[in-house]
Amino acid sequence: MKSGQRGVAIVLALSVVALAALAATAMLVSESTWARQVELTAGHAQAQHLLQAGLDWSRAVLSDDRRASSVDHLGEPWALRLPSMPVENGSLTGHIEDQQGRFNLNNLLDDGKVNLAQLEHFRRLLAILALPPALANSLADWIDADNEPQPGGGAEDAHYLALQPPHLAANRPLIDIAELALVAGFDDTVRARLRPFVTALPRFTAVNVNTASAEVIAASVDGLTLDDARGIVAQRGRSYFRDISDFTRQLPPGLSVPSDGLTVSSDYFIATMAITIGGAQARGLALLAREDAGWPAIVWRKFP
Repeated sequence: MKSGQRGVAIVLALSVVALAALAATAMLVSESTWARQVELTAGHAQAQHLLQAGLDWSRAVLSDDRRASSVDHLGEPWALRLPSMPVENGSLTGHIEDQQGRFNLNNLLDDGKVNLAQLEHFRRLLAILALPPALANSLADWIDADNEPQPGGGAEDAHYLALQPPHLAANRPLIDIAELALVAGFDDTVRARLRPFVTALPRFTAVNVNTASAEVIAASVDGLTLDDARGIVAQRGRSYFRDISDFTRQLPPGLSVPSDGLTVSSDYFIATMAITIGGAQARGLALLAREDAGWPAIVWRKFP
């Protein structure tokens, strides 16, 4: 064989070897990727199953609590955090939070119109939190049915249509407080400050004085100072309120409670579950409505 032919043969042989090596590498990579995908899919399915188990646990606890007592306070089993429970290759934790210990932003709306008494309560809460009270008008316009801006800080369609991208006011109750990001004036700082004190529930709800913060209680009772509300919360830590009369006796002389704004029981709770499997983590939460003695209904849920 001539030297030129031998050279071509060597090059062809090396090419075949290189192609075979590339094919083998591609097969190994493909198999590794497929195995990883199977592992991730299995892990995701396991996480979903465990988060559902945590949600079922939350519903069972709340159902048992309603059968045991009509009063809800922070000393009850539902208020205790679920200790870290070992599961295969990981752990599950969870906790339940009473949403009626917060100010329900949808209370601002009454049959499509602004509830002026609740609007004033929200203004007081904003002032207590060192936030502009005019934010209350902005939110009222976002959820009310009309297109007339509230005086002093309101914002209706004309404001939102001038933004980029333009949009309209919702003109309906909030589903989740995350929607505040769309409302004029509710920037990241405002939302972070408000988050521990507000909620968005599907109907009018009274504030549970057994679980509410001093800030929310002070905003809900006309004339009550934050210091006095903190004293009431401290007293509550020693003995929860069995009824509203029990709470009223702790108020300074001359103050009274709104007829429908306060309660000692709750119907709405958020259950939060966190799962760790291997190096992966997942978090799920659900808004639960406890309207009767049965298992609470799921209003909405956010699972990965």
